[in-house]
Amino acid sequence: MARALGLMSGTSLDGIDVAIIDTDGAMHVSPGPARSFAYDEQDRALLRAALAEAEKLPPDPAARAARPGVLAQAEARVTARHAEAIRDFLAAETIDAASIDIIGFHGQTVIHRPDARFTVQIGDGAGLARAIGRPVAYDFRAADVAAGGQGAPLVPVYHQALVLAEGLGGPIAVLNIGGVANLTYVDDGPPIAFDTGPGNALIDDMMFSGAGEKMDAGGALAAAGKIDHAALADLLAHDYFALPPPKSLDRNAFSSTRVAALPLPDAIATLTAFTASSIARAIEHLPKQPKLVVLSGGGAHNLTLRWQLMQHLPCGMILAERLGWSADAMEAQAFAYLAVRRLKNLPITFPTTTGVAEPMPGGIIAGAD
Repeated sequence: MARALGLMSGTSLDGIDVAIIDTDGAMHVSPGPARSFAYDEQDRALLRAALAEAEKLPPDPAARAARPGVLAQAEARVTARHAEAIRDFLAAETIDAASIDIIGFHGQTVIHRPDARFTVQIGDGAGLARAIGRPVAYDFRAADVAAGGQGAPLVPVYHQALVLAEGLGGPIAVLNIGGVANLTYVDDGPPIAFDTGPGNALIDDMMFSGAGEKMDAGGALAAAGKIDHAALADLLAHDYFALPPPKSLDRNAFSSTRVAALPLPDAIATLTAFTASSIARAIEHLPKQPKLVVLSGGGAHNLTLRWQLMQHLPCGMILAERLGWSADAMEAQAFAYLAVRRLKNLPITFPTTTGVAEPMPGGIIAGAD
């Protein structure tokens, strides 16, 4: 068994999740404490600028290492904020850093275009290892993308471990709603997984531009608005939804232009319905209808989104907490798990999760020296 600390900063740009697990990188997972550390508005502004800058990068392998302009500033800020979060976490939980065998560092995705074999996560893994004095596994997506895979989602092998350890009879679907939403189908054989479509990103961005808020807390504004069904139909006409899995998305793959002229409550209601409807459509791509959907991620806190999902899904849905899992910490836990698998050179992506030709390990390990 190894003790691993996992870090996740998602496409919602809300902050950093930190979690500890003890695991063998296979079936045994024992979650420990977890905490979240919010980005401040200066952090988020810098990351938004980095997302815009990344759109200008040419999609070639040499550009993966490029950090022009604001990207260099953002990478330094992301690395520093993660180091601060780790130190604050260990102090709050009275955990000795020396007890951590490996840190799993996702970094911050600024562009993800697997069709061009191009993905960039900013964050200096070697710098973080030096700052904390522990080994760091990072850059988990690059090898898969270079080999022709989607490079996402990466969490399915952890979802599978949780489902199997729980002894749940399949098929079970684990739904994570972050900035982008993704689904893992667990039954006999390797997990099947893909990005379903938009998660929270469109909603969050419109809340920020329209109201200066970082999210629609609890789904309250969506509940007060009216869905524009014509706009919703146009949004759902996107070619992505007809594509068979495996498939993955960039945070900015969808546009909210179609709802930009609507009153803000109606725009948010329509975008929330877009997320729920696209997830329901994703179920149609699965080999069999799942018996149960387990909901995790930041979207689990959006009560309007949860209600719409219950109306659309063809099966029951429960929150991850009902199984003793953590909806908020699950992705951070997953990167701790992936870090241990990297130590053992075990695969983290599969033909059924990213479309890569054969199961592949992924990630780079930076020592503390």
